[in-house]
Amino acid sequence: MITPNKCPHLSPDPPSRYLWRSWVDLGSSRLEQAPLNNAAGLWTKQQVTWRCVEKQSGARPDTSAKPQAASHKLATIGEYKKIMKVIDALKITGSLSKPSKMPGWAYGLPAKECKTGSKLVKVPGSVCYDCYALKGCYVFKVVQAAQYKRLAAIRHPLWTGAMATIINSKKSKYFRWHDSGDVQDEDHLLKIFAVCKLTPSVKHWMPTREAWVKAFLSLKPANLVIRFSAPMVNTQAPSTWPNTSTVVTTGSTCPAPRQNNECKDCRSCWDPEVKNVAYGQH
Repeated sequence: MITPNKCPHLSPDPPSRYLWRSWVDLGSSRLEQAPLNNAAGLWTKQQVTWRCVEKQSGARPDTSAKPQAASHKLATIGEYKKIMKVIDALKITGSLSKPSKMPGWAYGLPAKECKTGSKLVKVPGSVCYDCYALKGCYVFKVVQAAQYKRLAAIRHPLWTGAMATIINSKKSKYFRWHDSGDVQDEDHLLKIFAVCKLTPSVKHWMPTREAWVKAFLSLKPANLVIRFSAPMVNTQAPSTWPNTSTVVTTGSTCPAPRQNNECKDCRSCWDPEVKNVAYGQH
């Protein structure tokens, strides 16, 4: 696991005054790092940029891409918006999903590929037991094909910019990560953080059952709410997480079941001031 604020692929390690600032993709998965301006914490052209190329186990290199020169400058957010067309972005990421109950768009991955969820699904009494994303329309071949295409796309070198382009094009104020599936690893999480940074006018919500995500919360953009889901039905979520969710048989706070299974005007899941959201057991 990657430790926040420390790059495992740089030798020697950068000074402690160096902090992760933002993440972009350029030909390979890069984490962009530069020293903070002492006055305002801003970038300056004279500052040194460290590049950390994430090692991707099992990922096949893109031999068609030209190697990036060591002196190649990192793209800015503005450049991403200019060079990426929606039609090209969709070819990279696959389509978004549009849950009928929610006020915005979502991004779903195969529930079978959940790291923790694939274990909990076998445990009676867990929130993943009899998972809704493993039945109904989710098992249709066309849906499964779309989800696995999205899963494979995460490793694409331009996934971050492509996702940001698509989300910005929707003109929606709310976005949900993983209406099915979950975050896969640290690299995936950091890319999600980057997408949120590139879509500052959108409020993002990401539920997860991956406890290791907690180590990265200090790097989370302000427009992203990550809710850790308690693994068992009718149990309290850990109090050490700023935002959580639970599944209960009585006393739910989610109003959707009482209003045609729709969010309507409720935005609690996206609200960082709401400590816990209790969902009624499906």
